[in-house]
Amino acid sequence: MEKRVDNVLTWDEYFMGLAHLSALRSKDPNTQVGAAIVDENHRVVSVGYNGFPTGVSDDEFPWSREGDVLTSKYAFVVHAELNAILNSQRSVRGCTIYVSLFPCNECAKAIIQSGIKKIVYESDKYNGVDTNIASKRMLKAAGVELVRISNTISIHVEKKINEESSTIE
Repeated sequence: MEKRVDNVLTWDEYFMGLAHLSALRSKDPNTQVGAAIVDENHRVVSVGYNGFPTGVSDDEFPWSREGDVLTSKYAFVVHAELNAILNSQRSVRGCTIYVSLFPCNECAKAIIQSGIKKIVYESDKYNGVDTNIASKRMLKAAGVELVRISNTISIHVEKKINEESSTIE
């Protein structure tokens, strides 16, 4: 019997899928973001998702996108990239981070400082916003490689499900 070669996930699809799976842990009602940090040997170093810091009740702090600093989520939520960096049990220097949404300027600083060398991302929904421009400027100046991939994991999974359901009928 020969090995299976059709519908095998690429490494990028696999790790982006892990980032999406991690995002499902987020309780944010509007935006769920996940991140996966991977070393040069395709080993997962860490994962993270956007949420409140450990020990901070997500029932007592705001999830709102509207309002001032203290009545909205923005002053309190830790982004997926920073959580993945902080969750790591080892150095992430030289690693690649897979993230479902392009990193903000604050996460870009943490990515650069931690030594991550490559960002693979899907969505760039804030492209052109000042913080996004600042993020890209810093990342490029620091020599961090930026790679945008399409939402291939959901397309791949949907195709696989459709193929399997058609064989059942």
